[in-house]
Amino acid sequence: MTIMSDSPEIRTTLGIVRGEEAAGIRRFLGIPYAAPPFGPNRFRAPQPVAAWTGVRETTAFGPTPPQLPYAGATAALLGNVRIDGEDILTVNVWTPAGAERAPVVLWIHGGALERGTAAVPLYDGAPFARAGIVFVSINYRLGSEGFSVLDDAPRNLGLLDADAALRWVHREIEAFGGDPRRITLMGESAGGALVAALLARESSRALVTAAIVQSGPLDAQTPEKGGRVTAQLAKRLGVGTDRAAFAALSPERLLDARREQAAGSSPLGGAPGFQLVIDPETLPLSPREALIDVDVPLLIGTNTDEYRLWFTPESLAGIRPSKLLLARLALRIPGKAVKAYRRDWPSATTGELFGQLATDLLLRAPATRTARSRTAPTYLYEFAWRSPVRISAPRTRWSSASSSTPSRAMTRSAWRGTTRPKVSPTR
Repeated sequence: MTIMSDSPEIRTTLGIVRGEEAAGIRRFLGIPYAAPPFGPNRFRAPQPVAAWTGVRETTAFGPTPPQLPYAGATAALLGNVRIDGEDILTVNVWTPAGAERAPVVLWIHGGALERGTAAVPLYDGAPFARAGIVFVSINYRLGSEGFSVLDDAPRNLGLLDADAALRWVHREIEAFGGDPRRITLMGESAGGALVAALLARESSRALVTAAIVQSGPLDAQTPEKGGRVTAQLAKRLGVGTDRAAFAALSPERLLDARREQAAGSSPLGGAPGFQLVIDPETLPLSPREALIDVDVPLLIGTNTDEYRLWFTPESLAGIRPSKLLLARLALRIPGKAVKAYRRDWPSATTGELFGQLATDLLLRAPATRTARSRTAPTYLYEFAWRSPVRISAPRTRWSSASSSTPSRAMTRSAWRGTTRPKVSPTR
Protein backbone atom coordinates (compact mmCIF):
# COMPACT_ATOMS: atom_id res chain seq x y z
CA MET A 1 0.00 0.00 0.00
CA THR A 2 1.26 3.46 -0.89
CA ILE A 3 2.19 5.57 2.12
CA MET A 4 0.95 9.14 1.80
CA SER A 5 3.34 11.83 2.96
CA ASP A 6 2.87 15.48 2.02
CA SER A 7 -0.22 17.36 3.21
CA PRO A 8 -1.60 19.54 0.39
CA GLU A 9 -4.34 22.03 1.22
CA ILE A 10 -7.18 23.12 -1.04
CA ARG A 11 -9.54 26.03 -0.45
CA THR A 12 -13.15 25.13 -1.29
CA THR A 13 -16.12 27.47 -1.12
CA LEU A 14 -16.92 26.14 2.38
CA GLY A 15 -13.44 26.00 3.85
CA ILE A 16 -9.95 24.59 3.55
CA VAL A 17 -9.36 20.83 3.29
CA ARG A 18 -6.07 19.07 3.94
CA GLY A 19 -5.31 15.80 2.17
CA GLU A 20 -2.27 13.65 1.44
CA GLU A 21 0.17 13.38 -1.45
CA ALA A 22 2.49 10.60 -2.56
CA ALA A 23 4.04 9.54 -5.86
CA GLY A 24 2.50 12.52 -7.63
CA ILE A 25 -1.08 11.77 -6.53
CA ARG A 26 -3.12 13.87 -4.15
CA ARG A 27 -5.96 12.30 -2.19
CA PHE A 28 -8.75 14.02 -0.26
CA LEU A 29 -11.24 11.74 1.50
CA GLY A 30 -14.53 12.25 3.29
CA ILE A 31 -15.34 15.80 2.14
CA PRO A 32 -19.02 16.56 2.92
CA TYR A 33 -21.19 17.62 0.00
CA ALA A 34 -24.40 17.73 2.05
CA ALA A 35 -25.35 17.84 5.71
CA PRO A 36 -25.79 14.56 7.65
CA PRO A 37 -29.25 13.16 6.69
CA PHE A 38 -30.30 12.35 10.23
CA GLY A 39 -32.29 14.08 12.96
CA PRO A 40 -34.38 16.84 11.35
CA ASN A 41 -32.82 16.07 7.94
CA ARG A 42 -33.92 12.43 7.88
CA PHE A 43 -36.08 11.53 4.87
CA ARG A 44 -35.61 15.02 3.49
CA ALA A 45 -33.82 16.27 0.38
CA PRO A 46 -30.07 16.78 0.93
CA GLN A 47 -29.38 19.95 2.91
CA PRO A 48 -26.45 22.39 2.52
CA VAL A 49 -23.23 21.85 4.45
CA ALA A 50 -22.29 24.48 7.03
CA ALA A 51 -19.01 26.25 6.29
CA TRP A 52 -16.10 25.58 8.64
CA THR A 53 -13.23 27.65 9.97
CA GLY A 54 -9.64 26.50 10.06
CA VAL A 55 -8.45 23.44 8.15
CA ARG A 56 -10.53 20.28 7.82
CA GLU A 57 -8.55 17.02 7.73
CA THR A 58 -9.65 14.86 4.81
CA THR A 59 -7.36 11.86 5.07
CA ALA A 60 -9.91 9.14 5.90
CA PHE A 61 -13.14 7.98 4.31
CA GLY A 62 -16.32 9.32 5.81
CA PRO A 63 -18.92 7.18 7.61
CA THR A 64 -20.74 4.58 5.54
CA PRO A 65 -24.51 4.72 5.00
CA PRO A 66 -26.64 2.34 7.11
CA GLN A 67 -26.87 -1.03 5.34
CA LEU A 68 -26.91 -4.77 5.79
CA PRO A 69 -23.59 -6.51 5.10
CA TYR A 70 -22.98 -8.49 1.94
CA ALA A 71 -23.14 -12.25 2.36
CA GLY A 72 -21.47 -15.23 0.76
CA ALA A 73 -19.35 -14.88 -2.37
CA THR A 74 -20.19 -11.20 -2.81
CA ALA A 75 -18.77 -10.46 0.63
CA ALA A 76 -15.58 -12.27 -0.34
CA LEU A 77 -15.35 -10.17 -3.51
CA LEU A 78 -16.22 -6.70 -2.20
CA GLY A 79 -15.89 -7.05 1.55
CA ASN A 80 -18.02 -5.27 4.11
CA VAL A 81 -16.71 -1.85 5.05
CA ARG A 82 -18.38 -0.17 8.02
CA ILE A 83 -17.38 3.26 9.31
CA ASP A 84 -19.61 4.60 12.06
CA GLY A 85 -20.95 8.13 12.10
CA GLU A 86 -23.69 10.31 10.64
CA ASP A 87 -21.72 12.44 8.15
CA ILE A 88 -22.36 9.92 5.37
CA LEU A 89 -22.86 12.25 2.38
CA THR A 90 -19.25 12.71 1.34
CA VAL A 91 -17.02 12.77 -1.73
CA ASN A 92 -13.46 11.52 -2.23
CA VAL A 93 -11.02 13.05 -4.71
CA TRP A 94 -7.86 11.64 -6.29
CA THR A 95 -6.02 14.13 -8.49
CA PRO A 96 -2.63 14.35 -10.19
CA ALA A 97 -0.36 16.80 -8.40
CA GLY A 98 -0.17 19.98 -10.44
CA ALA A 99 -3.23 19.11 -12.53
CA GLU A 100 -4.95 21.97 -14.34
CA ARG A 101 -8.25 21.58 -16.15
CA ALA A 102 -7.90 17.79 -16.21
CA PRO A 103 -10.87 15.60 -17.23
CA VAL A 104 -13.05 14.42 -14.35
CA VAL A 105 -14.74 11.08 -13.65
CA LEU A 106 -17.51 10.92 -11.04
CA TRP A 107 -17.92 7.29 -9.91
CA ILE A 108 -21.13 5.95 -8.34
CA HIS A 109 -20.88 2.53 -6.69
CA GLY A 110 -23.42 -0.27 -7.02
CA GLY A 111 -25.15 -2.52 -4.51
CA ALA A 112 -28.83 -2.90 -5.50
CA LEU A 113 -29.56 0.56 -4.01
CA GLU A 114 -29.16 -0.85 -0.51
CA ARG A 115 -25.49 -1.80 -0.10
CA GLY A 116 -22.04 -0.53 -0.95
CA THR A 117 -19.73 2.36 -0.21
CA ALA A 118 -17.03 4.36 -1.93
CA ALA A 119 -14.63 3.14 0.77
CA VAL A 120 -14.35 -0.33 -0.81
CA PRO A 121 -10.63 -0.78 -1.67
CA LEU A 122 -11.59 -1.93 -5.18
CA TYR A 123 -12.79 1.63 -5.90
CA ASP A 124 -9.44 3.31 -5.25
CA GLY A 125 -9.05 6.23 -7.66
CA ALA A 126 -5.25 6.30 -7.85
CA PRO A 127 -5.03 4.49 -11.24
CA PHE A 128 -7.19 7.19 -12.79
CA ALA A 129 -5.09 9.95 -11.26
CA ARG A 130 -1.92 8.31 -12.60
CA ALA A 131 -3.54 8.50 -16.05
CA GLY A 132 -4.12 12.24 -15.65
CA ILE A 133 -7.79 12.07 -14.63
CA VAL A 134 -9.36 13.63 -11.55
CA PHE A 135 -11.40 10.81 -9.98
CA VAL A 136 -14.27 11.48 -7.58
CA SER A 137 -16.30 8.85 -5.71
CA ILE A 138 -19.36 9.40 -3.55
CA ASN A 139 -21.56 7.91 -0.86
CA TYR A 140 -25.33 8.28 -1.03
CA ARG A 141 -28.27 7.14 1.07
CA LEU A 142 -29.24 3.49 0.63
CA GLY A 143 -32.20 1.22 1.26
CA SER A 144 -35.02 2.63 3.36
CA GLU A 145 -33.06 5.81 4.09
CA GLY A 146 -32.61 6.62 0.41
CA PHE A 147 -35.36 4.92 -1.57
CA SER A 148 -38.48 4.60 0.58
CA VAL A 149 -41.71 5.72 -1.09
CA LEU A 150 -43.39 7.69 1.69
CA ASP A 151 -46.63 9.63 1.49
CA ASP A 152 -45.21 12.99 2.49
CA ALA A 153 -41.47 12.83 1.79
CA PRO A 154 -39.41 13.45 -1.37
CA ARG A 155 -38.89 10.36 -3.47
CA ASN A 156 -35.60 9.02 -4.85
CA LEU A 157 -33.59 10.60 -2.04
CA GLY A 158 -30.48 8.64 -2.99
CA LEU A 159 -30.75 10.07 -6.49
CA LEU A 160 -31.07 13.57 -5.06
CA ASP A 161 -27.90 12.86 -3.06
CA ALA A 162 -26.07 11.90 -6.26
CA ASP A 163 -27.34 15.10 -7.87
CA ALA A 164 -26.05 17.15 -4.91
CA ALA A 165 -22.66 15.42 -5.22
CA LEU A 166 -22.56 16.20 -8.95
CA ARG A 167 -23.26 19.85 -8.17
CA TRP A 168 -20.47 19.84 -5.61
CA VAL A 169 -18.07 18.47 -8.24
CA HIS A 170 -19.16 21.06 -10.80
CA ARG A 171 -18.70 23.85 -8.25
CA GLU A 172 -15.50 22.76 -6.50
CA ILE A 173 -13.47 20.52 -8.79
CA GLU A 174 -11.50 23.27 -10.48
CA ALA A 175 -9.71 23.93 -7.19
CA PHE A 176 -8.54 20.29 -7.29
CA GLY A 177 -7.22 20.61 -10.83
CA GLY A 178 -10.30 19.31 -12.65
CA ASP A 179 -12.26 20.83 -15.50
CA PRO A 180 -15.93 21.36 -14.60
CA ARG A 181 -16.70 21.42 -18.32
CA ARG A 182 -15.42 17.84 -18.75
CA ILE A 183 -17.25 15.69 -16.21
CA THR A 184 -17.98 12.06 -17.09
CA LEU A 185 -20.48 10.16 -14.93
CA MET A 186 -19.65 6.49 -14.41
CA GLY A 187 -21.50 3.87 -12.38
CA GLU A 188 -21.92 0.11 -12.11
CA SER A 189 -25.11 -1.85 -11.39
CA ALA A 190 -27.21 0.39 -9.10
CA GLY A 191 -24.60 3.09 -9.70
CA GLY A 192 -25.21 2.70 -13.43
CA ALA A 193 -28.95 3.07 -12.80
CA LEU A 194 -28.26 6.32 -10.95
CA VAL A 195 -26.09 7.58 -13.81
CA ALA A 196 -28.93 6.88 -16.23
CA ALA A 197 -31.38 8.60 -13.89
CA LEU A 198 -29.15 11.68 -13.59
CA LEU A 199 -29.09 11.88 -17.38
CA ALA A 200 -32.88 11.70 -17.35
CA ARG A 201 -32.98 14.86 -15.21
CA GLU A 202 -32.54 17.94 -17.36
CA SER A 203 -30.89 19.98 -14.60
CA SER A 204 -28.40 17.20 -13.82
CA ARG A 205 -27.34 16.30 -17.35
CA ALA A 206 -26.59 19.97 -18.07
CA LEU A 207 -23.54 19.52 -15.80
CA VAL A 208 -21.98 16.52 -17.57
CA THR A 209 -20.31 15.92 -20.92
CA ALA A 210 -20.35 12.11 -21.12
CA ALA A 211 -21.59 9.05 -19.23
CA ILE A 212 -20.76 5.37 -18.72
CA VAL A 213 -23.47 2.92 -17.61
CA GLN A 214 -22.03 -0.45 -16.57
CA SER A 215 -24.60 -3.22 -16.05
CA GLY A 216 -27.16 -0.69 -14.89
CA PRO A 217 -30.95 -1.31 -14.89
CA LEU A 218 -32.63 1.41 -16.95
CA ASP A 219 -36.20 1.35 -15.64
CA ALA A 220 -37.95 3.44 -13.04
CA GLN A 221 -41.19 2.06 -11.62
CA THR A 222 -44.51 3.64 -10.78
CA PRO A 223 -44.71 4.78 -7.14
CA GLU A 224 -47.20 1.96 -6.52
CA LYS A 225 -44.87 -0.76 -7.79
CA GLY A 226 -41.65 0.80 -6.52
CA GLY A 227 -43.29 1.44 -3.17
CA ARG A 228 -44.15 -2.19 -2.46
CA VAL A 229 -41.00 -2.69 -0.43
CA THR A 230 -41.88 0.33 1.71
CA ALA A 231 -45.49 -0.76 2.17
CA GLN A 232 -44.46 -4.28 3.20
CA LEU A 233 -41.88 -2.95 5.65
CA ALA A 234 -44.46 -0.60 7.17
CA LYS A 235 -46.91 -3.48 7.59
CA ARG A 236 -44.24 -5.67 9.14
CA LEU A 237 -43.32 -2.88 11.57
CA GLY A 238 -46.93 -1.89 12.30
CA VAL A 239 -46.47 1.75 11.23
CA GLY A 240 -47.80 4.07 8.55
CA THR A 241 -46.06 4.96 5.29
CA ASP A 242 -45.42 8.56 6.27
CA ARG A 243 -42.21 10.40 7.12
CA ALA A 244 -42.96 10.77 10.83
CA ALA A 245 -43.60 7.03 11.22
CA PHE A 246 -40.37 6.00 9.49
CA ALA A 247 -38.28 8.75 11.11
CA ALA A 248 -39.39 7.50 14.52
CA LEU A 249 -37.68 4.18 13.77
CA SER A 250 -33.92 3.86 14.07
CA PRO A 251 -31.92 2.92 10.97
CA GLU A 252 -31.02 -0.32 12.73
CA ARG A 253 -34.69 -1.22 13.23
CA LEU A 254 -35.41 -0.62 9.56
CA LEU A 255 -32.43 -2.77 8.61
CA ASP A 256 -33.59 -5.60 10.87
CA ALA A 257 -37.03 -5.51 9.26
CA ARG A 258 -35.48 -5.48 5.80
CA ARG A 259 -33.34 -8.51 6.69
CA GLU A 260 -36.45 -10.42 7.72
CA GLN A 261 -38.36 -9.27 4.66
CA ALA A 262 -35.66 -10.19 2.13
CA ALA A 263 -34.75 -13.60 3.54
CA GLY A 264 -34.59 -16.14 0.72
CA SER A 265 -35.13 -13.63 -2.09
CA SER A 266 -33.29 -13.52 -5.42
CA PRO A 267 -33.01 -10.93 -8.22
CA LEU A 268 -35.98 -12.58 -9.94
CA GLY A 269 -38.24 -13.52 -7.08
CA GLY A 270 -39.22 -13.11 -3.47
CA ALA A 271 -39.45 -9.83 -1.60
CA PRO A 272 -39.49 -6.63 -3.67
CA GLY A 273 -36.29 -4.60 -3.84
CA PHE A 274 -35.64 -0.89 -3.66
CA GLN A 275 -36.07 0.85 -6.99
CA LEU A 276 -36.11 4.29 -8.55
CA VAL A 277 -39.64 5.57 -9.06
CA ILE A 278 -41.14 7.96 -11.56
CA ASP A 279 -41.88 11.23 -9.82
CA PRO A 280 -42.63 14.68 -11.29
CA GLU A 281 -40.22 16.42 -8.91
CA THR A 282 -37.23 14.08 -8.88
CA LEU A 283 -37.47 11.74 -11.90
CA PRO A 284 -40.29 12.66 -14.31
CA LEU A 285 -39.40 10.04 -16.94
CA SER A 286 -38.00 6.52 -16.84
CA PRO A 287 -34.30 6.57 -17.84
CA ARG A 288 -34.93 3.95 -20.52
CA GLU A 289 -37.25 6.41 -22.29
CA ALA A 290 -35.29 9.55 -21.51
CA LEU A 291 -31.92 8.22 -22.72
CA ILE A 292 -33.21 7.94 -26.27
CA ASP A 293 -33.23 11.74 -26.66
CA VAL A 294 -30.41 12.69 -24.29
CA ASP A 295 -27.72 14.48 -26.30
CA VAL A 296 -24.80 13.23 -24.18
CA PRO A 297 -22.20 10.70 -25.45
CA LEU A 298 -22.88 7.36 -23.79
CA LEU A 299 -20.93 4.14 -23.26
CA ILE A 300 -23.27 1.37 -22.12
CA GLY A 301 -22.96 -2.38 -21.76
CA THR A 302 -22.95 -5.52 -19.67
CA ASN A 303 -20.85 -8.55 -18.72
CA THR A 304 -21.15 -11.89 -20.44
CA ASP A 305 -21.94 -13.75 -17.22
CA GLU A 306 -23.78 -11.16 -15.12
CA TYR A 307 -25.85 -13.86 -13.47
CA ARG A 308 -22.87 -15.42 -11.71
CA LEU A 309 -22.94 -12.49 -9.30
CA TRP A 310 -26.63 -13.08 -8.58
CA PHE A 311 -26.67 -16.86 -8.20
CA THR A 312 -24.20 -19.13 -6.42
CA PRO A 313 -22.93 -22.26 -8.20
CA GLU A 314 -25.05 -24.30 -5.78
CA SER A 315 -28.24 -22.42 -6.62
CA LEU A 316 -27.55 -22.72 -10.35
CA ALA A 317 -27.01 -26.45 -9.94
CA GLY A 318 -30.39 -26.70 -8.23
CA ILE A 319 -32.33 -25.23 -11.17
CA ARG A 320 -34.04 -28.15 -12.88
CA PRO A 321 -36.14 -28.07 -16.10
CA SER A 322 -39.33 -27.82 -14.03
CA LYS A 323 -38.05 -24.68 -12.28
CA LEU A 324 -36.94 -23.21 -15.60
CA LEU A 325 -40.42 -23.80 -17.01
CA LEU A 326 -42.06 -22.02 -14.07
CA ALA A 327 -39.61 -19.11 -14.34
CA ARG A 328 -40.13 -18.90 -18.10
CA LEU A 329 -43.90 -18.72 -17.70
CA ALA A 330 -43.69 -16.17 -14.88
CA LEU A 331 -41.33 -13.95 -16.88
CA ARG A 332 -43.20 -14.45 -20.17
CA ILE A 333 -40.18 -15.83 -22.00
CA PRO A 334 -41.28 -17.78 -25.11
CA GLY A 335 -40.24 -21.39 -25.40
CA LYS A 336 -38.47 -20.60 -28.69
CA ALA A 337 -36.04 -18.40 -26.76
CA VAL A 338 -35.08 -21.29 -24.48
CA LYS A 339 -34.66 -23.56 -27.51
CA ALA A 340 -32.41 -21.02 -29.22
CA TYR A 341 -30.20 -20.75 -26.16
CA ARG A 342 -30.08 -24.53 -25.82
CA ARG A 343 -28.96 -24.91 -29.43
CA ASP A 344 -26.03 -22.57 -28.89
CA TRP A 345 -25.19 -23.87 -25.41
CA PRO A 346 -25.49 -27.65 -25.77
CA SER A 347 -23.17 -28.41 -22.83
CA ALA A 348 -24.61 -25.80 -20.44
CA THR A 349 -26.68 -26.78 -17.43
CA THR A 350 -30.28 -25.74 -17.06
CA GLY A 351 -29.17 -23.21 -14.43
CA GLU A 352 -26.63 -21.67 -16.77
CA LEU A 353 -29.24 -21.33 -19.51
CA PHE A 354 -31.56 -19.65 -17.04
CA GLY A 355 -28.73 -17.33 -15.98
CA GLN A 356 -28.16 -16.14 -19.54
CA LEU A 357 -31.88 -15.64 -20.09
CA ALA A 358 -32.05 -13.62 -16.87
CA THR A 359 -29.03 -11.55 -17.90
CA ASP A 360 -30.64 -10.70 -21.23
CA LEU A 361 -34.02 -9.96 -19.68
CA LEU A 362 -32.78 -7.70 -16.89
CA LEU A 363 -29.79 -5.95 -18.45
CA ARG A 364 -28.48 -6.85 -21.87
CA ALA A 365 -31.64 -6.52 -23.97
CA PRO A 366 -32.67 -3.15 -22.43
CA ALA A 367 -29.15 -1.76 -22.93
CA THR A 368 -29.11 -2.92 -26.54
CA ARG A 369 -32.51 -1.49 -27.41
CA THR A 370 -31.66 1.81 -25.73
CA ALA A 371 -28.34 2.07 -27.56
CA ARG A 372 -29.97 1.40 -30.92
CA SER A 373 -32.67 3.99 -30.35
CA ARG A 374 -30.29 6.86 -29.64
CA THR A 375 -28.98 9.40 -32.14
CA ALA A 376 -26.25 10.92 -29.95
CA PRO A 377 -22.83 9.18 -29.98
CA THR A 378 -23.38 5.80 -28.32
CA TYR A 379 -21.03 2.86 -27.76
CA LEU A 380 -22.33 -0.57 -26.82
CA TYR A 381 -19.94 -3.03 -25.19
CA GLU A 382 -19.87 -6.52 -23.73
CA PHE A 383 -17.17 -7.47 -21.24
CA ALA A 384 -16.41 -11.09 -22.05
CA TRP A 385 -13.10 -11.61 -20.26
CA ARG A 386 -12.88 -15.10 -18.83
CA SER A 387 -11.82 -15.25 -15.19
CA PRO A 388 -9.04 -17.74 -14.39
CA VAL A 389 -10.84 -18.54 -11.12
CA ARG A 390 -13.11 -21.53 -11.49
CA ILE A 391 -15.71 -22.44 -8.89
CA SER A 392 -17.35 -25.84 -8.86
CA ALA A 393 -20.52 -27.14 -7.32
CA PRO A 394 -22.31 -30.47 -7.30
CA ARG A 395 -24.00 -31.32 -10.61
CA THR A 396 -22.67 -28.16 -12.30
CA ARG A 397 -20.80 -28.56 -15.58
CA TRP A 398 -18.39 -25.75 -16.48
CA SER A 399 -17.29 -25.47 -20.08
CA SER A 400 -15.89 -22.96 -22.50
CA ALA A 401 -19.37 -22.65 -23.99
CA SER A 402 -20.76 -21.38 -20.70
CA SER A 403 -18.02 -19.04 -19.57
CA SER A 404 -16.05 -17.73 -22.52
CA THR A 405 -17.07 -15.72 -25.57
CA PRO A 406 -20.72 -14.97 -26.34
CA SER A 407 -22.69 -17.43 -28.45
CA ARG A 408 -25.20 -16.56 -31.16
CA ALA A 409 -28.15 -17.22 -28.90
CA MET A 410 -26.75 -15.08 -26.13
CA THR A 411 -26.16 -12.20 -28.53
CA ARG A 412 -29.81 -11.80 -29.39
CA SER A 413 -32.93 -11.04 -27.44
CA ALA A 414 -34.79 -13.98 -28.91
CA TRP A 415 -38.21 -13.08 -27.52
CA ARG A 416 -37.91 -9.50 -28.77
CA GLY A 417 -36.74 -10.27 -32.29
CA THR A 418 -33.64 -8.09 -32.05
CA THR A 419 -30.04 -8.97 -32.75
CA ARG A 420 -27.31 -7.41 -30.62
CA PRO A 421 -24.20 -6.21 -32.49
CA LYS A 422 -20.67 -6.92 -31.41
CA VAL A 423 -18.76 -4.20 -29.58
CA SER A 424 -19.03 -1.21 -31.89
CA PRO A 425 -20.33 2.34 -31.97
CA THR A 426 -24.06 2.70 -32.43
CA ARG A 427 -25.25 5.87 -34.14
